[in-house]
Amino acid sequence: MILLNPGPVTLTERVRRALLREDLCHREGEFAELTLDIRARLERVYASGSAYAAVVITGSGSAAVEAMLTTLVPPAARTLVVANGVYGERIAAMLARHRRAHSLVQAKWTDPLPLQQVEQALSADPALRYVVCVHNETTTGRLNAVDALGRLCKERGVHLLLDAVSSFGAEDLRFAEWNLLAAAATGNKCLHSTPGVSFVLARVDALESAADHADTVVLDLARHFREQRQGWSPFTQSVHGFFALQEALREMEEGGGRAARRERYAALSARLREALPRLGAACLIPPAESASMLTAFKLPPRVRYDALHDSLKQAGFVIYAGQGALAATIFRVATMGAISDTDMDRLLAAFRAAL
Repeated sequence: MILLNPGPVTLTERVRRALLREDLCHREGEFAELTLDIRARLERVYASGSAYAAVVITGSGSAAVEAMLTTLVPPAARTLVVANGVYGERIAAMLARHRRAHSLVQAKWTDPLPLQQVEQALSADPALRYVVCVHNETTTGRLNAVDALGRLCKERGVHLLLDAVSSFGAEDLRFAEWNLLAAAATGNKCLHSTPGVSFVLARVDALESAADHADTVVLDLARHFREQRQGWSPFTQSVHGFFALQEALREMEEGGGRAARRERYAALSARLREALPRLGAACLIPPAESASMLTAFKLPPRVRYDALHDSLKQAGFVIYAGQGALAATIFRVATMGAISDTDMDRLLAAFRAAL
C-alpha cells in the first residue's frame, strides 16, 4: 500500500528494518549516543549553525508545536497567530487552552496569508513580540509566504515561530533572515521516518532562558534540552522510533539532502498537476503557490470522495480527504515517502480508471 496522505509516509525497507534492531533501554549510554547523533543530523539538514539546537521528543508533530509555544514564549507575553487553515487555527486553540494571551489574524482557507493585516496588528499592539504561523498549510497544500512574513518580523524585531511539521526537510527555512526563534517538525513526513518522534529546532539562547516558561511537565523543552546536551532524556523515549529516524536521516544525507528531496517531490507533483486536471480534477490553488510535496484537487462533478478513495485503495494507494467545509469538494495527494516512478505510473493509471 502506497500512502499518499501528508504523513505518515510509506517507508523504505531500509528504514523499516531499523525497527527490528535489538531492544535498548533509554538509560543506557548507547541511547545517549543515538540521541546525540540524531540531534546533530537534524541540525545539519539546514546547516542552521551553532546558534540553533534540536530537541527531540516522543510525540506527534502537534506535540512538538505545543511544546514550542508553551516553552519558548514567556507566559506573560502576547503572541500573534497568523492562520489560513486547520493547523493555524489549531495553534490558536493551543494558546487558548494554556490561557496564553494571543491575537488571531485569519484568512480564508483558500487565501494567502493576510500580510497587510499582520503589519497593522503589529503596529496597533507593540506588546505583540511573537508571531507564529504554519509554513506548509496542509489543509490546502499552500506553501505560505513565510519569506515576506519573516522579513516583516526581522524589520520589527519580532520573534517568528513556525509550524514546519510538513515542510521541514524539503522547503526553504531562512533562520537569520526571518528572525526565526524556532521551528517545530516531525520525523514522519519529509524525513521519511515513522510516526511518534518529533522535534523543535530552536535558538540556543531561547532554550537556555526558558527554564520557568512551560506549564506542562512532559512538554517542557527547556528540561529536555538540558538533559539532551549529554544525550539523555527526562522521560522514556520511543527507542525504536529513534532507530528509524537515525536511519531515515542517513538515507536522506546519502540521497543528496534536502535540495534533492525537494526536487524529487516537485517532479512527482508536477506529473499529478499536469494529469489530474485533464481528468476533471482541477488544482484547488495555483501550483506556484503550493508546496512541493502536496496538492489539493477539486473533486470532479458527480464524483464522491469515498468512491474515489475506495477505488484507489483497491489499486494500492491511499489518498486524503479534505477537512471541514472542504471535505465534500476536494481530495489531497502527497508525494512524500518511498514513491517510485513506477508507482506514479500505476497511480495515474488508477486515477484514469476511477475518474
